[in-house]
Amino acid sequence: MQKRADQYVGEVHTYEDWMEQEGIPVYTAFAGIEDVTELPRRPWARMGGLGTFIEMEGTKQSRKLLYVVEIPAGGALEPEKHLYDELLCVLRGRGLAEIWQEGEGKHTFEWGEGSLFAMPLNVWHRFINGGREPVLILAQTSAPLVMTAFRETDFIFNCDHKFPNRYTGKADYFQATENRSRQLLASGETRGTRWETNFVPDIRTIVGDYMSPWKVEGGQQIYIVMAAWSGLHLSTWPLGIYHKAHYHGPGAILLGLHSEGYVLLWPRRCGIHPYQDGYEDKVIKLNWGPNSVYCPPLEWFHQHFNTGKEPARHLATTGGGLGVELPTLTERKSGVVSPSIREGGAVIEYEDEDPQIRQMFQDELQKKGVDFAMKPVAYRTEPIPEVF
Repeated sequence: MQKRADQYVGEVHTYEDWMEQEGIPVYTAFAGIEDVTELPRRPWARMGGLGTFIEMEGTKQSRKLLYVVEIPAGGALEPEKHLYDELLCVLRGRGLAEIWQEGEGKHTFEWGEGSLFAMPLNVWHRFINGGREPVLILAQTSAPLVMTAFRETDFIFNCDHKFPNRYTGKADYFQATENRSRQLLASGETRGTRWETNFVPDIRTIVGDYMSPWKVEGGQQIYIVMAAWSGLHLSTWPLGIYHKAHYHGPGAILLGLHSEGYVLLWPRRCGIHPYQDGYEDKVIKLNWGPNSVYCPPLEWFHQHFNTGKEPARHLATTGGGLGVELPTLTERKSGVVSPSIREGGAVIEYEDEDPQIRQMFQDELQKKGVDFAMKPVAYRTEPIPEVF
C-alpha cells in the first residue's frame, strides 16, 4: 500500500487495491448470486484456507464487502483482528472459535451449520475445523468503509487499542440469550420478534413469537440485535405466497435459507407498474434458493417470491455494522420503509402493484405443481403520489 500512497489524495476506493493484493478471486454480480457455495475459491495466504470476495452494486454503494472462506477438514484459519466489523454465517460444517485480547485468556465457543455471530471490534479470533468435511463461512464486513477512512491497512490489522464498550471479555458473550420481546411498527402493530443476542445457534430453525403480516401474507419476522449490526432479521413466509415490493437505501444483503423462488427488481424511476408502463426490459429476475445472496441497489423496487414446496426463509441485513440502521435515503412521511406508497412510504400494496406480477407468479407455481395461496385482490385505479 505504501508504494501507492501518493495516489490516494482525494480517492475513495483503497480497499480495491487491498482486495487485489489478497490474491483471491473477486466475484462480481449486479444484484445476486444463485449459490455462493459454488463460487471458485483459491488459497488465501493471510487468512489460511481458501476464499473469494463478492461484490454487487448495492454492496459497493453501501461500502460493504462480502467473502466466502473455506476451512479444510481438520484445518484452521490464521488468527486475525481488525478495525472493521464482521458478521459471519456458517453455511457448511462445524467447528470451534477462539477469542482473546492481548494479555488476557482465551474464550472458546462452538458453532455449526446455520450459526450466526459477529466478531467484536479489534479482538483476536481464530476458527478451527475439527471435522472431516470442509467448513464454508459467509462473512459481510464494513472493511471498505474503514479502509476508505484510514487508508492504511497496517493500522487496520495491527492496532493494539481495546474497545471495552464493544467487548468486555465475558465468557458468556457468545451464548444465545433468552432476551426476546415484541417489535412494533410506528402504528403500534406487531412487526415481529426482537431478539438481543450475540450468537444464534441455527438461523434455519429458530422460531419467532409473533406473526408479522404487514410485509407478506402469513409472514413472520425475527429481528436480531447483535453487536454493532443493525437491521438483522429473519423473514419466513408460507409456500405459494410472495412479498410486497418495496425500496430503500443500498446495502440490504439477503441470504436464502429455505425453499426456492425468484426476486424481481426494477429501478424506482420506472414506477409501480413496470410491465404496464413499458419498462419490462428494466425488470431483473433472479432465481434464489438455499445459499443464494442478493442485494438490491439504491432505490430499486424488489420483491421475493416463494415457488418452492415448503415455507421460505431468508436472512436480511440492512445495517452496516455501524450500530445504526441505514436510512431509506428517500425519507418520506415517516422516514421508514413500512408505510405504503399511498401513505408516502416505500411499499407497494398488493392492490396497487402491476397485475402481471401476480399472473407471472401463478404461472410459475403451476409449472411446479404448487398451489397459489394468496387472498383475492381488487386492483385500485385511483392515482397515487408520484414515486419518481
